[in-house]
Amino acid sequence: MPSFPTRHAVRLTRDALRQVRGGHPWVYDGSITKGPALADTAAGDLAVVFDDKRRFAAIGLWDPSSPLRVRVLHVGSPTAIDDDFLGRRIDAALERRASVLDPARREGPATGWRVLHGENDGLPGLVVDRYDTVLVVRLDTAAWLPHLGGMLDLVVAALADRGLPTDGIVVRSSRVVGLEPFLERGTVPDAPVVFVENGLVFTADVWHGQKTGHFLDQRDNRALVRSLAGGRTVLDVFSCTGGFSVHAAAGGARSLTSIDLSRPALEAVGRHLDRNDLDVPLTTLDGDAFEVMERLADEGRRFGLVIVDPPSFASKAADRDRALRAYGRLATLAAQLVEPGGLLLQASCSSRITGDELEERVLAGVAAARRRARHEGRTGHAVDHPVGFEHGAYLDAVLLRLD
Repeated sequence: MPSFPTRHAVRLTRDALRQVRGGHPWVYDGSITKGPALADTAAGDLAVVFDDKRRFAAIGLWDPSSPLRVRVLHVGSPTAIDDDFLGRRIDAALERRASVLDPARREGPATGWRVLHGENDGLPGLVVDRYDTVLVVRLDTAAWLPHLGGMLDLVVAALADRGLPTDGIVVRSSRVVGLEPFLERGTVPDAPVVFVENGLVFTADVWHGQKTGHFLDQRDNRALVRSLAGGRTVLDVFSCTGGFSVHAAAGGARSLTSIDLSRPALEAVGRHLDRNDLDVPLTTLDGDAFEVMERLADEGRRFGLVIVDPPSFASKAADRDRALRAYGRLATLAAQLVEPGGLLLQASCSSRITGDELEERVLAGVAAARRRARHEGRTGHAVDHPVGFEHGAYLDAVLLRLD
């Protein structure tokens, strides 16, 4: 059972209070006008936000070690933060994901999916992903640590009620929290965990892989690629361990070329093809994606489908302009590699870049390559990565057909 024994009263600037009441889940230290001395607090305490008339406004988790001082759990009238409150949040999150677990799902079953999506499920700073019977927790704040065991009891029970047993739980964290991965309970193998996505078999390194071991948020876009790849030569840029490449192969691609900076990640592409009995010619190219794409263009290479799924280029506000230039440059390089009538799918995973901004830069980049583009669609988050507040959206992808 999570326990929240210590509470601190805080007051905020007028603008910060307005944002909290509008649904924003974060309070930064600079927005607090009155609060406790840091020495008298601990991570995981509750912060109760009052307005200037001493009326309750919100309540959240306190983190004295982070400039993001309060993670808001509830706004409005006073409420108890207890098992019932947290259980309702977990149940609501699982209901949102019912379609992912539907055995009749058109794209096939999924045993790799996001159980809790932090702020967007009303549980800020806490992400839980599921790979088969293993849960991987990612903490973005130390505020959950004192309550983690009880919180995970509730998650495990809610999953069990839906016929989904849990064999083991790994806890990981962001660099800000700085934890080494550890086993919270049960048994988790050292080897990668096998799971199913859109009816295809993949593995996740839940101990040391990027994020929680696999980029689950692109599941729907990978299914889209599968539907588009038939008979095409496919270039997968920033391929990582081959999520898009394998889906393209399953969709009938004639050949695959995968680019990534990591040689071990590229080796995993071939293993994932083998696991799915997909005998499609594969070329892997390790190196800086910009440089490799330039080399392919100089060689006159062309592909029927080019997928560009880069890492976030804008982790902070100061990175925005550089990120927008990078997206435009990638689009120009990609456009040079798309055969006439071919397709380009380009994504962004930065909340600081809007979908409109991405599309504008991609179209400008394509035009700089002297190619004409027809808009075929724009996509966003998979259902298990819901958007729960104004700035909760981060994933966008633009699909173009090039003349």
